[in-house]
Amino acid sequence: MTADLDTPSTGTRPLVMVIDDDADIRTAIQDLLEGEGFATVGAADGQAALNLLADSRNRPAVILLDLMMPIVDGWTFCKIRQGIVTLMEIPVITISAASTTGTRLPLRVEGSIAKPFDADVLIQLVTRMIGRSSFHGRTPAAKPQ
Repeated sequence: MTADLDTPSTGTRPLVMVIDDDADIRTAIQDLLEGEGFATVGAADGQAALNLLADSRNRPAVILLDLMMPIVDGWTFCKIRQGIVTLMEIPVITISAASTTGTRLPLRVEGSIAKPFDADVLIQLVTRMIGRSSFHGRTPAAKPQ
């Protein structure tokens, strides 16, 4: 594990990317999702996430995105995402204390949850987005040893 990226779990479970600069929150969300049967990968900021998405053959089924982060914040991540067709196919849910309305450009996200959040609501929204998504990102099946 690096300071910027958390390695994905293996298996054939739907993959959820968690982008949050707070390592404790990112880890808590990943633990929650993994406990519910999802595989996860984490990134500490939007740039780390974009690097992972560019290099990975395993696209997530859903991206959970904090808005207020250093380097590349959530608003900038969404703006960059709008120019990349393969990223626009992946549903994004914001999880942030910041408002998703106001003077900034539209985020074009599929869902939004305010921090602090209810774990059950998060699980329900992620499950619903994976069910509605035409792209079901999955981690590779584990190879027999």
